[in-house]
Amino acid sequence: MFTRPSLTATATALSLLAAPAFAQDSFDFDAMTEDQRAAFGAQVRAYLMENPQVIMDAVAALEQQQAAQQAAADDSLVSDNLDRLLNDGYSWVGGNPEGDVTVVEFMDYRCGYCRKAQPEVDELIAADGNIRLIVKEFPILGEASVLSSKFAIATQIVAGDEAYKAVHDALIALEGAPGEPQLSRMATTLGLDFDAIAAEMDSDEVQRRIAETRELAIDMQINGTPSFVFGDQMVRGYVPLQGMQQIVAQLRAE
Repeated sequence: MFTRPSLTATATALSLLAAPAFAQDSFDFDAMTEDQRAAFGAQVRAYLMENPQVIMDAVAALEQQQAAQQAAADDSLVSDNLDRLLNDGYSWVGGNPEGDVTVVEFMDYRCGYCRKAQPEVDELIAADGNIRLIVKEFPILGEASVLSSKFAIATQIVAGDEAYKAVHDALIALEGAPGEPQLSRMATTLGLDFDAIAAEMDSDEVQRRIAETRELAIDMQINGTPSFVFGDQMVRGYVPLQGMQQIVAQLRAE
């Protein structure tokens, strides 16, 4: 989002171009008379009308500055929460557990961009062979999202990591809202005990895992899905396969 700079800041930035008679060390916009301000404003306007690219250049510079500030803040957030990201003791771990690069994904089963990212994340992990993937269940899109995460986490507790991955993949591809008939049918298709999983879904442990992941996301100022951490870098939002591969390559080159 573009934030308009103040008139004083804009005037100062453009004064050397629009009104070279004003020396930088003596220019004081607030000390000008009304007539002087009007004349100066006319000069600035005329200059900008003749050189509109100046505005675009200023916006681009501001956006670059803001992006750098956000990246620095995100680096601190990752560093401060690294142990919680990597060692919570319950998040599903896939790929190569001993991989030289770790990717953490905060996801929601009802999120369209999470669904779009899923096959590309799988391809990244499979093709590389040396990446550890950690999945954070972060249901933020309503009750259907919460129900899906409860079912996935309960499956992991009852039937283990392999069953969790199968349910995870099925939920991310599920059309329509997940209700008991759909989840029961999914469990039967995958050879799982639906009654045992359903009995676990509202357990204290399932609630704890969702609450702790949500608290971690809040502390890291994550409010959307998918959100990733590649190594020590926060990546907010969907990234196509090629972009993810480039990030991994950059991490390894550092």
